[in-house]
Amino acid sequence: MRPRRPIGLFDSGIGGLSIWQAVTHLLPAEATRYFADSAYCPYGPRPLEEVRARSAIIGRFLLEQDCKLIVVACNTASAAALESLRAEFEIPIIGLEPAIKPAAQATRTGHIGVLATAGTFQGALFQHTRQRYANGVQVHVRIGAGLVEQVEAGQFDAPATEALLRQYLEPMLSAGVDQLALGCTHYLLLMPLIEHIVAGQATVLDPAQAVARQVQRILNQTVGLPDWDATATPLESQHLFFTSGHPQLLQNLTSTLAGLDVPPVQVALDKMAPY
Repeated sequence: MRPRRPIGLFDSGIGGLSIWQAVTHLLPAEATRYFADSAYCPYGPRPLEEVRARSAIIGRFLLEQDCKLIVVACNTASAAALESLRAEFEIPIIGLEPAIKPAAQATRTGHIGVLATAGTFQGALFQHTRQRYANGVQVHVRIGAGLVEQVEAGQFDAPATEALLRQYLEPMLSAGVDQLALGCTHYLLLMPLIEHIVAGQATVLDPAQAVARQVQRILNQTVGLPDWDATATPLESQHLFFTSGHPQLLQNLTSTLAGLDVPPVQVALDKMAPY
C-alpha cells in the first residue's frame, strides 16, 4: 500500500487558495498541503531577499510534508524566489507570472493593464515577460497597495476595498485597456468586485486554470497520475492547511472553497524568522 504524496502550495496568505481551488478541481484525486504565511503578509513591500529567504523556509517545510511538487501560488514569491527554489530542491517547482503574453495576444486596442504588488513589478520575471511578449503593446501597470490587507481581513466586498479597486482600475480603463492581468493571487478572490467595476470594458485574465493545467502536465511527465493509493488516506484528510498567522479566516475560507469539512488549520513556522 503506497500513501499518496501531496502537492504543496504556498502564498503569503489566503490568496493562493484561488490556485488551490483550480488545482483540486482539475485533479480531484490528488492530496494537497497548503501553507499561508500570514504572519509575514503582505510580501509585496518586503525586500526580495527577505521574500526569497522566507520562501526557502516554507519550501523546506513542504518537503518535510513529503510533497512531490510545489506550487509557488504567489506572484511576489515567484518573482523573488522561483529560480533559487528550483536550484535548491529536486522536485518540480511551478510559479506564477502576470498573464502579459495572453493579454498582448488578445488586445484589440493595443493597451493592456497589469495590477500587481510592488514586489512583482520589481522582479526580473516581470521585466523579462514584458520585454519578450509586449513589444508594440502599451502596458499600464498599477501597484494594488492595500488590497492584500483587505483580503486578509476578509473584506472581499467592503466599500473600502471597492474604493481602492476603482482608484487602480478606472485610470487604466480610461486609457483604453481591454485586457487586465491580475498579478497577485489575493486579487483573484476579489474577482466579482473587479468584474463589477470593469463592467465588460476589459477581459480580466485569471491565471488559476493555466497553473492547474501546468501542474497536471508536470505530474504526467514526472510521477504520473494519480500518485496515490485510494485506500491509504480518507478523503476528508487528503487536504491539510497550515498558517504562520491566525488560522480562523483560512479555516473558514478553505471549508467554503472545498465544499466539505477540512481538518483544523495548523499553525506552523510562526516563530521562524525570515532569515
